[in-house]
Amino acid sequence: MPDTPARPIRVLIAKVGLDGHDRGAKVVAAALRDAGMEVIYTGLRKTPEVVVRAAEEEDVDAVGVSILSGAHGTVLPRLRTLLDEAGLDDVLLVAGGTIPSDDADDLLARGVVDQVFTPGASLAAIADSLEASVQARRGG
Repeated sequence: MPDTPARPIRVLIAKVGLDGHDRGAKVVAAALRDAGMEVIYTGLRKTPEVVVRAAEEEDVDAVGVSILSGAHGTVLPRLRTLLDEAGLDDVLLVAGGTIPSDDADDLLARGVVDQVFTPGASLAAIADSLEASVQARRGG
């Protein structure tokens, strides 16, 4: 029997809270699509609950949250808690945006997020890192 091809990596890109700047999120979404991933974009001003419900409905491998508002300290832990409570603890939570390095280190150390990408991260590096992390979670 021939090998069944792995399904494409599915990523939900979200803008949580009142942050209305989504150009970066759309650029990252396009780059991930170009890298062969299936990308779902939630649009602006979503609540953590809406994002987690969409992640569950879309059966995603990763949730990428773009944050430029400074709300990362409350939004990201809330998302991780809701993902875990929904049984989505295997879903990667990735953050991007203007997150100070000390805050990023803290979020990573506490297991709130799996990766943080700040302005200047290359699109190829984001796609490659996400692909490697998802493949590792899938066991291959």
